[in-house]
Amino acid sequence: MTEKYRPGAPRALFLSTTAFAVSFAVWGLLAALAPTFTQLYNLSATEKSLMIAVPVLLGSVGRLFSGILADKYGGRNVFAALLVFSAVPAIAIGFSTSFTQLIVFGLFLGIAGTTFPVGVGFTSRWFPPEKQGTALGVYGMGNIGQSIAVFFAPVLALQLGDWRTVFFIFAAATFVWGIVFFALADNDTTTARPKSLGESLAVLKRSKIAWVLSLFYFLTFGGFVALALYMPTFLREIFALTPTDAGARTAGFVVLATLMRPIGGILADKIGGAKVLIFVFAAIAILAPFLSFTTIGLFTVGALGCAAALGLGNGAVFKLVPQYFAKETGTVTGLVGAFGGLGGFFPPIELGLVKDATGSYTIGFVLLSLFAVGCLAVNYFTFIRGGSSVAETA
Repeated sequence: MTEKYRPGAPRALFLSTTAFAVSFAVWGLLAALAPTFTQLYNLSATEKSLMIAVPVLLGSVGRLFSGILADKYGGRNVFAALLVFSAVPAIAIGFSTSFTQLIVFGLFLGIAGTTFPVGVGFTSRWFPPEKQGTALGVYGMGNIGQSIAVFFAPVLALQLGDWRTVFFIFAAATFVWGIVFFALADNDTTTARPKSLGESLAVLKRSKIAWVLSLFYFLTFGGFVALALYMPTFLREIFALTPTDAGARTAGFVVLATLMRPIGGILADKIGGAKVLIFVFAAIAILAPFLSFTTIGLFTVGALGCAAALGLGNGAVFKLVPQYFAKETGTVTGLVGAFGGLGGFFPPIELGLVKDATGSYTIGFVLLSLFAVGCLAVNYFTFIRGGSSVAETA
């Protein structure tokens, strides 16, 4: 028998999705304006990669703790607080005057990236298990915030003649939406006693499934973040596109991946997340090398194909999290989200180092393809042939 979602679930889903979009937009601002800062501070490829990656670092590590806090204090309280605090480093960057300040404040901008597991735990508790894949897929559409940043930030900077004001505008939007979320959202109530930190972390010690899902999300979400953050740089360096054109094409990449995420959740509800991931990992393995081509047509095939596969993969992975960890969704989402974020941190730095060392990005994309092959094998032996059950996580 199919259980209906709780009263108030549609509103909760709307609020969490929009809040995630706002936080994701401010999280991606440095990458969106990377060409501006590269010119302003005469950055090397490695320096530029570091600047793009630093917000991802705190956003990744902090996800583990934000998920635990959400399980303990409620998604509404933690989500609203993170949105409000995210405005502070955005304002600080608006007043920055050096590359060093940009790196320091950019690190703290990562606060905005810690919201993801909070929203997953908050959203999943409003829906029955058979609807969670779809609901979390819709929530994941908050990735559209990256499109907002990469498209509108360069346009606003050009129209206003000042990149600083862009940060102030996004900071104001983040602060205001934090207040709105706190005022309108209801806490994802639970009758369970709040767990201690040790109890929350215990699941990570006893379950290999949590780490397997973390590996998968390192590829799917990390690959999405890394490519979305670095895409404006690829398009401007390799194909000499204007900032506006590069931003529009990057926005297209993000929108496609975002739209495919709920489809991944829906398919996972119907046929199982592990089966969806077979297609996802195979597609990435085939398409990633296309990103090394210097003809815009082949590059576009690789970029859009990877966007679709990564989006499907993100939705499929987060069908599996509440399926296997219904009582520790926030904690496990924090771990999985942390690995996903780290998957967005290391590739930009790797690509910068590869570019400085070899003059091209080819080796980086070959490594991405090989990593996808590895995930395909792990998925097969763990879920398809291994047949891991929910009982194994208990």
